[in-house]
Amino acid sequence: MTDSVPEPPVVPPRLSATAVLFRGSGEGAEVLLVQRSGRLDFHGGAWVFPGGRVDEAEHIAASGDALAAARAACVREVREETGLVISARELVPISRWTTPVQSPKRFVTWFFFGPAGDSTDVEVDGIEIVAGRWLRPAEAIEEHRAGRLDIPPPTFVTLLTLSRAPSLHAHHRGCGERTPDIFEPKVVLGEHGFFSLYAGDVGFDDCDLARPGARHRLCSTANGWVYERSGV
Repeated sequence: MTDSVPEPPVVPPRLSATAVLFRGSGEGAEVLLVQRSGRLDFHGGAWVFPGGRVDEAEHIAASGDALAAARAACVREVREETGLVISARELVPISRWTTPVQSPKRFVTWFFFGPAGDSTDVEVDGIEIVAGRWLRPAEAIEEHRAGRLDIPPPTFVTLLTLSRAPSLHAHHRGCGERTPDIFEPKVVLGEHGFFSLYAGDVGFDDCDLARPGARHRLCSTANGWVYERSGV
């Protein structure tokens, strides 16, 4: 009789924050992406929105209000990583992402959407962040499809949503009236790649990828991510 191998303990997620910043107007409006150093073990080399972990001082100052602590961390992290000074009051929460339970490092991350302000010249810290680019959301997705931008799932889904908005300014104004999306993915290996299933997907509870019904999932393909959301 062979002893079963115990499952590794699930790492509790740490609170963090991400700032989805935009500049310009109309069809030419752009969002800021920054590239993480390839030396980092969490999404090293990937292009993401600026952000990072909430520190102890921010937790204390927020008196247990996780959203307030995350908003403060957004302002600090953007300043540290890019040199930009942004307004906390204009940051609107649009989603919350939790790293899958299989990950050795886990975060519960609030994504905030807001304007970059008057000065948009980016000066990366050169340590954690090695480059920065302003791109139209649709342009970033095209570069991802061409294999030129390594983009993690939360960044991709956010970019896809913004690419479908007629105006980033109008989208920002409307975000305050919407409930932020909550993403707590279940990762499932399929025949041709892996899937992240989100609440509302017909297969979310039992991880049955083939059952017909509502779809809320992300799939890895040779041409990058494919996001499905229908009937949810």
